[in-house]
Amino acid sequence: MTDRSPKTPEGFGEPHYLGHRERARARFLQAGPEALEDYELLELLLHALIPRKDTKTLAKDLLKRFGSFSAVLAAPPQRLSEVKGLGDVTITHLKVIQAAALRFGRDQMSPEMPVLSSWTALLDYARAAMAYADVEQFRILFLDKKNRLIADEVQQTGTVDHTPVYPREVVKRALELSASALILLHNHPSGDPTPSAADVQMTRQIMDVLKPLGLSLHDHIVIGKDGHASMRGLKLI
Repeated sequence: MTDRSPKTPEGFGEPHYLGHRERARARFLQAGPEALEDYELLELLLHALIPRKDTKTLAKDLLKRFGSFSAVLAAPPQRLSEVKGLGDVTITHLKVIQAAALRFGRDQMSPEMPVLSSWTALLDYARAAMAYADVEQFRILFLDKKNRLIADEVQQTGTVDHTPVYPREVVKRALELSASALILLHNHPSGDPTPSAADVQMTRQIMDVLKPLGLSLHDHIVIGKDGHASMRGLKLI
């Protein structure tokens, strides 16, 4: 049988990083994830994907390049492939973990509960899904008469500072789903969630098309790494 355990020079015992990793794992189990620094949590995650490698340096390199734990998971595969030490299999696994986290966040908005009563869960989900994307993304939540989620769809993806949105396409999809209300979401890759004049104008155009059909627009939320902005809360719509 082939020995796949970490190799060290004869007489020097186990690799130096194993003791650090075990201490981080014990602290995670005893005190919870909040007790770990971002690099330690990322190191443990990477260890599960690359078990026979010291992942501390790799974790720190990833955080330095992308800025945060969430940004690492949200990074496009092409940019992750530029990091020495990450192969295709590990990158795929990181994207699977991101997808699982997003699915978990979306499931917090129970289909049996009105989305408007789960506002914190909605914002957490939107931030995880969109805040760290490097291009603009326009997402729509379609709701029924009781404000329960029917569908969550990415309508358009654009460039770093623009997403083409067509109001009639938005309305067409709402009618196909028999939706009664919508919540619009889009991100600003710059990090600043302040709505632009073009954002406000586009939102008002969508409202003008929805209103004659008896469809409501609850809000348009702009997501950025620096937070979020509600157009309804800012009285822009």
